[in-house]
Amino acid sequence: QVQLVESGGGLVQAGDSLRLSCVASRRTFITNGLGWFRQYPGKEREFVAAIRWRDGSTNYADSVKGRFTISRDNAKNTVYQQMNSLKPEDTAVYYCAAGSTLLVVANHPTYWGQGTQVTVSS
Repeated sequence: QVQLVESGGGLVQAGDSLRLSCVASRRTFITNGLGWFRQYPGKEREFVAAIRWRDGSTNYADSVKGRFTISRDNAKNTVYQQMNSLKPEDTAVYYCAAGSTLLVVANHPTYWGQGTQVTVSS
């Protein structure tokens, strides 16, 4: 079992930046990749970004390319998501997710965190 713990959410204004963190309790072959999803009220979770522990390869949803950056600190088992130029439509609950590959993380993660709320006011 792997636990994922998110932090860093909050209330910001449009145009501001925020950095989310996700600490994984351990790294195994099942969690070669970590990523982020977000969920709007009444909607399904949607993929945002993912990164591979081994080489830092990344994958992004088109809606966040150029504004969000995912990175990792292998020594701390931590993945970050830097979110710049935030918009009100970025308001959502953001979830950390883990899977064996970038493809798995993006489509059907094996593990989920509890989520952290990000609210962007206009």
